[in-house]
Amino acid sequence: MAYFNFNNIKITGVACTVPKTKIKSNDYYERFGQDYVDKFVKMTGVEETRKAGVHQTASDLGCAAAEELLRNKKVKREDIKALIFSTHSMDYRRPATACVLHKRLHLKRDCVAFDVNLGCSAFVYSAQIISGLMANSNIDKGLLIVSETMSKTVHPEDKSSTMLFGDAGAAILFEKVPDNKLSGILCSDGNGYKSIIIPAGGFRNLKAPEESLLFSDGNKRTLYNVWMDGAKVFEFTIRDVPKTIKSYMEYEHTSPDTYDYFIMHQANKYIHKQLQKRLKILPEKMPLSLDRYGNTSAAAIPLTLCDTFGTIDSKTEYQMLMSGFGVGLSWGVMGTAIKCTDIYPIIETEECFTEGIIHTPEEWEEADV
Repeated sequence: MAYFNFNNIKITGVACTVPKTKIKSNDYYERFGQDYVDKFVKMTGVEETRKAGVHQTASDLGCAAAEELLRNKKVKREDIKALIFSTHSMDYRRPATACVLHKRLHLKRDCVAFDVNLGCSAFVYSAQIISGLMANSNIDKGLLIVSETMSKTVHPEDKSSTMLFGDAGAAILFEKVPDNKLSGILCSDGNGYKSIIIPAGGFRNLKAPEESLLFSDGNKRTLYNVWMDGAKVFEFTIRDVPKTIKSYMEYEHTSPDTYDYFIMHQANKYIHKQLQKRLKILPEKMPLSLDRYGNTSAAAIPLTLCDTFGTIDSKTEYQMLMSGFGVGLSWGVMGTAIKCTDIYPIIETEECFTEGIIHTPEEWEEADV
C-alpha cells in the first residue's frame, strides 16, 4: 500500500457550493412510478439532489467555492502558489480546467496549476498530491478544488442513476505549518475499470453512436452516459474499503475511538451502514449529506464536512478520518485534524463562466482570452 505522511501540512479552510435547482424524489413519480421511487429512496437514502444549469459546469461550482474560501480566510491571491482541480467533469478536453480557474481566480504566473482526473476518490488522492507538492517546495499555500456535475452524465431514463447523483463543488485551502500531521493510504485496482464508466466521448470510442440503447440491467442509456455495475461496486466497497481503513489505523497505531468523526464518500445509505457495521463505528460519528445532495462524487467528502460543521460556531479541532472510493477502481483514506471554524456553510450559486461558451469561430475570436 502507498502510505503518505506529512508533518508540516494542514487543511485550514473548506468551502462548498451547490446549484440552486433542487430535484426532489417525488419529481420522478410520473416518470418511474411512486412504488419504484419510494423503494429507491429507502435503499439509497437520497431524497433530494441539486442540478447544475445547462452551461453551468463543475469549474463554476468550484470557482464560487474558491472565492468564498479566499474571502473568508482573507488570503491574498498572490500567496496561492499551487492550484489543483480534481474532477471527471472538465470544461474542455483541452486545456486543463485548472488553467481556466487560474485565470478566473486571478492567480499569479508563478502558481502551478493542473488537473487530476479522478472521481469518488478525488479528494483523498488530491489531498496527498498537493501536500507532497507543498512539503517538498517553497509553496506555503495551495488550493485544491474538487467538483463534479454528475447530473450531466446520466440518461434521464436510467432509473439506477438519475435519482442518485447530484452536483456540487468544493475548495480546500492547504497551508504549510509546523507540527501538524496529515497522512493517508491510496490504492487502485484497474481490473475494475469497467465497473463505473462512460464508454464514449474520449478518444477510444471517438465517434460512437449517440442513440439510446437498452443495457443488460434494463435501463436506457447512450454510450455517452455513465454506466455502473452496482453489484461489483458494492462488493468492492464493503470488501476493500474497511480493510484499507483498518490498515491505515494499524500504520497510525490508532483505533476508531481515536477519531471524532469518519467522513465517508456518500455512495448510498446502505453502503454507509455496511461500513459502520464492519468498522464498528457509532452512527453519530459518520454523518450523512446524501439525503439532501445525493452522491456528488469528487465533492462528497468536503460537502459533508461543510454540511455537518459549517454552521457550528465552535473553535473545537476535530480528528477526522476520511475515505473516498469508487470509479477507477480507486480508493483511499486519510486522517488529519481540522478546526470547526475553518469549515464554512454551504452556499448556493448560479455562477456560469459565459466567456467560455463558444458555438462558432466568430464567438471564439471575439472572446476575451
